[in-house]
Amino acid sequence: MTLRLTKALTLSLCMLSAIVAGAQQQPATQTAGEAAKPPEVTMFSHPDGQRWLISGQANIIFQSHPPFHSPYSGPNSMLARGEYKTSLVGTLFTGLQLHGKLRYNTDAIFDLESTGGRGISEALGLAGFTNLDVVRNPNLGPTPYVARAEIHQTIGLSSKMADAQRTQFSLATNVPERRLELRVGKLSLPDVFDQNTPGSDSHLQFLNWTVDNNGAYDYAADTRGYTYAGIAEYDDGPWTVRYGFALMPTVANGIDLQSSLRKARGDNYELDYGRGPLSRWLDRKRQGAVRLLGYANYANMGDYREQNIKALKQRAKGNVSATPVITDHPFGTTVKYGVGLNFEQELPKDLRVFGRFGWNEGRHESYAYTEVDQTFEVGGDLAGNRWSRPSDKIGAVVVSNAIKRDHQAYLGLGGLGFLLGDGRLNYAREDILESYYTAHNWRGLFSSLDFQYIEHPGYNQDRGPVAVFSVRTHVDF
Repeated sequence: MTLRLTKALTLSLCMLSAIVAGAQQQPATQTAGEAAKPPEVTMFSHPDGQRWLISGQANIIFQSHPPFHSPYSGPNSMLARGEYKTSLVGTLFTGLQLHGKLRYNTDAIFDLESTGGRGISEALGLAGFTNLDVVRNPNLGPTPYVARAEIHQTIGLSSKMADAQRTQFSLATNVPERRLELRVGKLSLPDVFDQNTPGSDSHLQFLNWTVDNNGAYDYAADTRGYTYAGIAEYDDGPWTVRYGFALMPTVANGIDLQSSLRKARGDNYELDYGRGPLSRWLDRKRQGAVRLLGYANYANMGDYREQNIKALKQRAKGNVSATPVITDHPFGTTVKYGVGLNFEQELPKDLRVFGRFGWNEGRHESYAYTEVDQTFEVGGDLAGNRWSRPSDKIGAVVVSNAIKRDHQAYLGLGGLGFLLGDGRLNYAREDILESYYTAHNWRGLFSSLDFQYIEHPGYNQDRGPVAVFSVRTHVDF
């Protein structure tokens, strides 16, 4: 970690400490009896006993950054002049339990969504982009679309039942301890894979793409983050095994999906152990998990090394301005694969730590998520119980992203990815600090302040650093 990033971490923690101190000074307005009652965190009540669920959310994020150092830029650079942008996501969640047999529960899930506004620099110039709500193709507009349309089937393999938390994607509050779960339809793979309780929610927690998801996990999705998939999950006590196959986009960051599984598909695997890495030494009631992820994508992906060689040959023949083009190849199915490790651990009941590691082979084109070939992440969050605001949270995380040599050379020769391209590259890891404070205002209304500090945006040590400030308003209906 560089000295500037360390100073930024110190500054952000001081800022968040001041916010916490202000919250501590607020007078308590609840009686002891009221304080014991869990606060309402949705605008409307959603009783667990109902076989149906209708809920919704709206998330509005304002982001800005001041001017930063930039001796040059390219078509896909983050704008150095300073700017501000606002994004809006609204989602209607609906679900229905088709019958009352919990051992063989069937959920029908149907969600509508609308995304509006834009991201800073049109979501270009950063591998770890600062707002997960931003759609990478702003020309799609705010027209509502089907986000999820899936069947979730539980097949009980034991008669012993266990309590489960109801979510928009799984309605049952009692499930068989040993079971098989099947999902098929339109969905988002991170609904199921690479989940992390302190580090997967851009609406109440962190905002950065490479914090809320494993940046090296190039999971199958269209530009909005959804795909058609089939997922099988086997649960047996603390152990869970998952497999999913999904449709890939026809082009990198495309809205259209390739329907032929022979031409393209994403295979996804995950082993989930529902106890944290420190469970052996801590109270077993402390929640935690360790997850091992693997994936292999088959699609019409370009090869960075081949395109670099082609451009260098053209330059040797006198075309000194020749640049590699990753899409300049005949149709052919290539393979990109990677692995990830994900952990979370509750320490004292209101303090959690988490982290991720991700790696992919890096030679083939970044295709569906972001331009990261390796990532390290570690962070934590603290609930507001200590200052009598149990639904508030404060969090901080550090992420370091990297790309492989072929990918570096491609950008250095002036090549463009779907996110990056400064025209040339003086390579360094892209290091990111993010911190936030989320305040629960009333029922389902939350507000947040978020600070991100990015060293070497787009892996370029000639540009930056840049600080990004965010204000977020979130409503759960």
